[in-house]
Amino acid sequence: MRPRKSLSTSEVARLDEVRIACPDITEACNLARAFTDLVRHRRGAMLGLWIREAEQSTIGPLRSFGSFLRQDFDAVTAGLTLPYSSGVVEGHVCRVKLLKRSMYGRATFALLRARILARH
Repeated sequence: MRPRKSLSTSEVARLDEVRIACPDITEACNLARAFTDLVRHRRGAMLGLWIREAEQSTIGPLRSFGSFLRQDFDAVTAGLTLPYSSGVVEGHVCRVKLLKRSMYGRATFALLRARILARH
């Protein structure tokens, strides 16, 4: 899935051989590269077109993935368009879950709360 320009000549030749031998791989690679481009370059406006192509694919998992994205189209479009990230919040949630698991059965809620607030 690396950009074609970053592949060696032997890798490009091998990839071309595989694509010629198996049209399904060609279709999957094309759709995967297009989706990667949407994510890397925040092109959420083009998501609808990509989903239509995926849903018309002959590859079942890609059709399913396209349909799954359509179910929450607005949220996925926002994620591919807006510069905001929930990474910080997810990090805190992960830390709290780790503390909770490490204290399971050993401490009360008050102690758990104190440990969470102490790390703030």
